[in-house]
Amino acid sequence: MDSEKIYSLLGLCMRAGKLKSGEFSVLDAIRSHKAELVLVSEDASDNTKKQFSDKCSFYEVPIVFFGDKEKLGHAIGKDVRTSLAITDKGFAQSLSKNLHSYCSDTDQ
Repeated sequence: MDSEKIYSLLGLCMRAGKLKSGEFSVLDAIRSHKAELVLVSEDASDNTKKQFSDKCSFYEVPIVFFGDKEKLGHAIGKDVRTSLAITDKGFAQSLSKNLHSYCSDTDQ
């Protein structure tokens, strides 16, 4: 599985209006139960990772650590982005499936 497919899906989510980006928007989406999946860049600070992990755990939202800030931002046509929230169940399922197969491929 190629990571480019994941970045393409993120761009599609953005164009469809089913993605929130930036710390405050993502936290708001989690708190308001709109987030179906949260992505946090692997190069985020430990404090940021813990903050999102705790929030997602409390509100029972799946979280994945993937990519870096530059690539996540570029994929959605923005500057650097540390966190993204997918607000559509279909997109979230598709991304989860692709992320799972990408992570299993890179573990080998």
